[in-house]
Amino acid sequence: MNKNKYLLMVSSIGVFILLAAAAVSENFLKDWHGIQNSAKTNEGPIDVRLRQIVNPNLKVTDRCVTCHVGMASGEQISTDLKVGAVHKPVVHNPTEIGCTVCHGGQGQATEKDDAHGNVHFWTEPMLPAKYAYASCGTCHTPLNVPNLPTLENARKTFERLDCYACHRLDGKGGTLRPGGNVTGMEGPDLSHIGLKGYNAEWYSAHLQRSQQETNGAWKTSFSEISEPDRAALKIFLDTQMGAPKLVEAKAQFNTLGCAGCHAVGNFGGDAGINLSLSGFKDPNQLNFTRVPGEHTLSNWIVQHFRSPASTVAGSQMPVLGLTDNQIDLLTLYTLSLRRRTLPDLYLPKDRVRAMRFGAREFANNGETIYTAVCSSCHGANGQGTRFPGLVANPSITNPDFLSLASDEFLIQTIRSGRPGRPMLPWGERENGFTLDEIRGLVAYIRQLGGNVQATPDTQPQIWAKGDTALGANLFTENCAGCHGKNGVGGDGPALGNKAFLTNVTDTFLVGTIGRGRQGTVMQGFANPSPIRKVLTQAEIESIIVYLRSLNAK
Repeated sequence: MNKNKYLLMVSSIGVFILLAAAAVSENFLKDWHGIQNSAKTNEGPIDVRLRQIVNPNLKVTDRCVTCHVGMASGEQISTDLKVGAVHKPVVHNPTEIGCTVCHGGQGQATEKDDAHGNVHFWTEPMLPAKYAYASCGTCHTPLNVPNLPTLENARKTFERLDCYACHRLDGKGGTLRPGGNVTGMEGPDLSHIGLKGYNAEWYSAHLQRSQQETNGAWKTSFSEISEPDRAALKIFLDTQMGAPKLVEAKAQFNTLGCAGCHAVGNFGGDAGINLSLSGFKDPNQLNFTRVPGEHTLSNWIVQHFRSPASTVAGSQMPVLGLTDNQIDLLTLYTLSLRRRTLPDLYLPKDRVRAMRFGAREFANNGETIYTAVCSSCHGANGQGTRFPGLVANPSITNPDFLSLASDEFLIQTIRSGRPGRPMLPWGERENGFTLDEIRGLVAYIRQLGGNVQATPDTQPQIWAKGDTALGANLFTENCAGCHGKNGVGGDGPALGNKAFLTNVTDTFLVGTIGRGRQGTVMQGFANPSPIRKVLTQAEIESIIVYLRSLNAK
């Protein structure tokens, strides 16, 4: 009996010691205690206690400010520790919306690894610092972003015209000029002008003011601006949302034809997965077997861009040969696709326009549409692409093609696509291209091809005459090797495709078969060749009659 009493006493003392140690550890030995003990206000040391930001509307409870005390509200706190620094100036008030809405992590934790989400079970770890701008995608949807060359030209135009003389932009510009000279003036800060909006008639007002002034920045830094430069400035201003790196990343996405295969929001192809929430992938559910380095979402995405098939078994995404900078920008953009469901009170204007009014997320000029959607298949120069294991994509800037293809044929092809082939009906999809957008795209395609215009065709669409059986035999002997049996397609385009035959003219087909396509394996059958027999006009027309018969089946 005494032994049991002693055992109970010892165990009770042990439990008491454990509870006391836990209490001491929780109240005096945590890292945040040391951080707060080193901080102070103008009145002296701060209260050492748990601090938190609570926003019921956003369902946020963040204790991040327990360590990041410089970001807490209501106190002017200073400390020599980097972790206690104040938040960099941003358009939003972090003390209102909290920390995890933007940065991710586990808001109610007070241990570093737990709070940053660097634990196995947490589905949304904190974004890496180098990709911090990705957090803007939680709420925002940058609109009208062009491709990267166009954006870079717009930025250089802003600099060349010395707009920094009077305007601040992302912490640069205004009265403080290079070399310490104060020669500018303090105009409106343009860092968020793309979100806030601006007077569309600003140029007329600026020009009038410049003509009225006799000296100062209005005379030295402002003069007449050409129409192309004004167009470039509009592109630049429309994309200023306080997150320049994110806009640059989205412009990179719009340069490589990613939307041709992947949907983002309410637009894109369906050959690849929908990327709308790809920034919320759970790293615990990803396969890191062939991914060297850290088991983080950002590292997985980087490796996927480098080698898609080795990262995701069975992936049809080809190796694109991207540079490290391109991969870095695409990773930033992918991480930014993390849109949360927000109360209407917090919905920004750009996201409302995209979600509820179908606003285009990339610029609608022909060049950007081409680079954002078409270039992944047809190449940056329109000369086609071919990746191992995938269907070859034809050149659409070949002069032989453009001289035979009318604008109407190109418009109908883009609008209706090629059913059963990778070419989607871009004018007939949800939020698809308008007729004006398709016309702009056609104009840009012709520009890529050296402005070759179609030869006027006065004949009806269907005029060829011939023997269907003869045409079938000739097609099998001369064409099926590339274009497939019954024209289903192979290395060459699908000539038996009903959408193609509905839109194409006999003049186009006769010219293509007879003349061929320079720079390709398609040599003209009307020209003498040591490897194939010459076809007569009648034989060529018989092949066309046979192809037309496929459209009736």
